[in-house]
Amino acid sequence: MSTRKNTLYNVGYRVFSVLLPLVTAPYLSRTVGQEGVGLYAYAWNINYIFWLIGLLGLENYGTRAIAQARDDREKLNRVFSEIWVMQLMVAGLTLLLYFGYVAFVAGEERDIALSLTLIVVSCLVNPDWVLMGLGQFKPIALRNTAVKLLAAACVFLFVRRKEDLWIYGLSWAAATLLGCLSCAFSLRKQIRFVRVSPRAALAHLKPCSVLALSVIAVSVYRIMDRVMVGAIAGMAQNGLYENAEKIVYCLSGFISAVGTVMLPKVTSLYQRGLKAEALEHMEKSMELVMCMVCAMAFGVTAVAWRLCPLFYGEDFLLSAPLLIPLSFTLIMIGFANVVRTQYILPREKDRIVVRSVLTGAAVNVLVNALLIPRMQAMGAVAGTLCAELAVPLVQYLHLRRELSYRPFLRSLLRYSLLGALMLGAVALLDRLLPGITWMRLGLQVFAGAAVYGLGCLALWHFTGSKWVFSLIRRNTPRR
Repeated sequence: MSTRKNTLYNVGYRVFSVLLPLVTAPYLSRTVGQEGVGLYAYAWNINYIFWLIGLLGLENYGTRAIAQARDDREKLNRVFSEIWVMQLMVAGLTLLLYFGYVAFVAGEERDIALSLTLIVVSCLVNPDWVLMGLGQFKPIALRNTAVKLLAAACVFLFVRRKEDLWIYGLSWAAATLLGCLSCAFSLRKQIRFVRVSPRAALAHLKPCSVLALSVIAVSVYRIMDRVMVGAIAGMAQNGLYENAEKIVYCLSGFISAVGTVMLPKVTSLYQRGLKAEALEHMEKSMELVMCMVCAMAFGVTAVAWRLCPLFYGEDFLLSAPLLIPLSFTLIMIGFANVVRTQYILPREKDRIVVRSVLTGAAVNVLVNALLIPRMQAMGAVAGTLCAELAVPLVQYLHLRRELSYRPFLRSLLRYSLLGALMLGAVALLDRLLPGITWMRLGLQVFAGAAVYGLGCLALWHFTGSKWVFSLIRRNTPRR
């Protein structure tokens, strides 16, 4: 399948997978309130840590390994079998540990945590890394979309009060497992399992664990925020932070989708010695991502005070001051993601990934511990900002002598200026329009998009920039 179609499928699914819970969020917020939202977020984030350990970084390591072997059928079957056996071992042990957590550690969130068990079970059969390595994003997108729509229907039908939060968790957990099983079924004619020794399977454990450290460390400063806010500042503050961060997480789906599609493609280019072609793809990806994230960051900032009470209800008005600074983490996430997925990982410089995200995690925990007791949820926002800034800075310190950052910084500056222009236009319109209504918010969004879009067209015309989406229109690399 072409890069363009893969990108469209993956962008669509990634955004849908976080947008659907966002669609149910207004209903859940009004049904269970701040404390209910905070309690569920607390249980879900602890569950997610176990899920990450169970998958052990396979989205990066497994995708790359399959991409490197996909032109050799015998090697492909062997690599798949070895990694999958390792996956069964690690995921099985993780599942036992999670049962121990639910039985002996969990407190008031125990019922919710138990309902989320199927998410950890899904680690045993999750085949996404295989399909992504083969460049097949369509099954992931379509099959998972179907089961998650069913889960959303269950939420609206059966969740009526705070005590029904376990039903909310069970619906999404069951959808996750069914999606994995369905995608695994689609692989039956493309790849086959061959007998491998436990020693051969465990040989993948060390390199996979290196990348798993980076994935888990990222989660420390994206998940531990909510765990620490809930434990230190209380579940009401956690609910405010959860709903602010949920919007940013939804928008970050665009970024991760581009990176996920480009990782196997750029890895394949490096395997064939086409380094110039790979760097060209990287530069175009950076321009595309900077165009997206600057629009998102400045756009969310412009409408945050109107969006939060309209979307979540008046109880969540104070999510707005948390959302404004959090939205600018999208720029840092986008910058780091392009460098990681299109230069560091394809060139197997895995230690740079680990060092950058471990630094970010350490910064996050330190700032959280210092500021959450004083500033409550805003302390977690400060920790996230510092952590997300630390990651691209560490990457730069390692790569500054071999990779030119000038084109990337030029794109960032240009689109930031356009974003600031859009912010000013929306702020001016905000003063002219009375009240807080959906119509007013819609007019602000439309005006902001028009200003930013016209600015981009003018920029591309006067600078002679190539159309940013030429990246996803090209189906095959030059030889």
